[in-house]
Amino acid sequence: MTVLYGVPTLVGYLLLFGIVFWSTRHFMERQIDASVDGELAEIRAAAPADTVPELRDVVASLIVRSPDFFYLLQDADGSVVAGNLPAMQPLPGVRQWTGSRGHGSIGIRGQGRLGANGAYLFVGLNTRQLHEMEEAVVHAFLWGLALAMLLALAGGTATSFWILRRIEAVSETSREIVRGDLKRRIPELGTRDEFDHLAGSLNAMLDRIQALMDGLRQVSNDIAHDLRTPLTRLRQRLELARHPADSPGRGDHVIEPAIRDVDAILETFAALLRIAQIESGTRKAGFTRVDLAEVLRTVIELYQSALDAEGRTLDEAGRTLHLQIDADPWVRGDRELLTQLFANLVDNALRHSGPDTRIALAVRREGARLAVSVADDGPGIPAEFRDKVLNRFFRLEHSRSTPGSGLGLSLANAIAALHESELALHDKQPGLRVTVLLEPWQTLTAARENRPTRR
Repeated sequence: MTVLYGVPTLVGYLLLFGIVFWSTRHFMERQIDASVDGELAEIRAAAPADTVPELRDVVASLIVRSPDFFYLLQDADGSVVAGNLPAMQPLPGVRQWTGSRGHGSIGIRGQGRLGANGAYLFVGLNTRQLHEMEEAVVHAFLWGLALAMLLALAGGTATSFWILRRIEAVSETSREIVRGDLKRRIPELGTRDEFDHLAGSLNAMLDRIQALMDGLRQVSNDIAHDLRTPLTRLRQRLELARHPADSPGRGDHVIEPAIRDVDAILETFAALLRIAQIESGTRKAGFTRVDLAEVLRTVIELYQSALDAEGRTLDEAGRTLHLQIDADPWVRGDRELLTQLFANLVDNALRHSGPDTRIALAVRREGARLAVSVADDGPGIPAEFRDKVLNRFFRLEHSRSTPGSGLGLSLANAIAALHESELALHDKQPGLRVTVLLEPWQTLTAARENRPTRR
């Protein structure tokens, strides 16, 4: 990080130095050229004939009057006629000359001009100020470069230390989590920078992982509790079936309940596998146009013809199933899964409501979606348990003495999630209302038609 800060600073500073140095030198050279042009114009005005004798008198007078300028007048043979410079090659235009004077060297920048009869006149100016300006710029930039590099290195080191400290916080938290502290979270400084965003995302991921781990632990415990009882009863009955000679005919009475226990266990595992299959999303590829009215009528017919534990039909038990459809009931989904969804909701309502109750199924428009509800007159579910009852194996009855595995609402919730919805549980006072919001077929069709086509 320090190198990454220092190298761009160095390169940028060198580029800036080159631009300033070139601009300053170019400005000073133009100033010298302008002064030389002015001196040449004055000579031309004083010697309009541009002859050697005339120019010789003018140059002689200027040497005394303008000590900062340097002059050279040569005839056609290259001999020095006047001036304070040695002979040079007669080249017209701007030129620079470096020579020795006294105990040091001297630089001259000027302009040469060819006159009449092959005469050559050169007028120059000392470049000492130009060199002094260049030295001042170089020294200033060297000091500035040293200061800038120190600041860049200090800034890079401080930034690297700060970044490494934040990274070490993430690493330390990760090590604590690996050691078993799943409640540990990455600290956020409240700066709302990228590290805070990363920490927030990682903490949300850790919360999700912890929730899944807690759910897995709860499911494992619930499976152990739910299957231990039927497996214990099954073992006892098999133990009794080993000695049929002690009681003739007892084997038949033992085997039949044992088969029911095995069926209950297999049903539990089948429900778990079905939930896993639904949550994988593989069934979504087979979605078609489904008539909810037909699905709900099928569910009602199924339960109206079924018998309860006492061998009575719904009418004989004083229970009624009522269906009301106030909207176009066509949706996109899996007909079999939707039938399973509402069958589970109706079964849950029947299981937890007493005699002389009314279970109402309704389809109505709620905004842009279809709301399908199943309502009963039973005891309902306390508000603090409405989210938990959707978890696998969760049952309000902790003794688990009533039939069931606690997977009915979990399976229904998984089917709703597959259809991009969820179960909403509301207090009906008395009773419970479970609502599922589904996307109407017309809305999906319109969205598909309005989608731009690729060419």
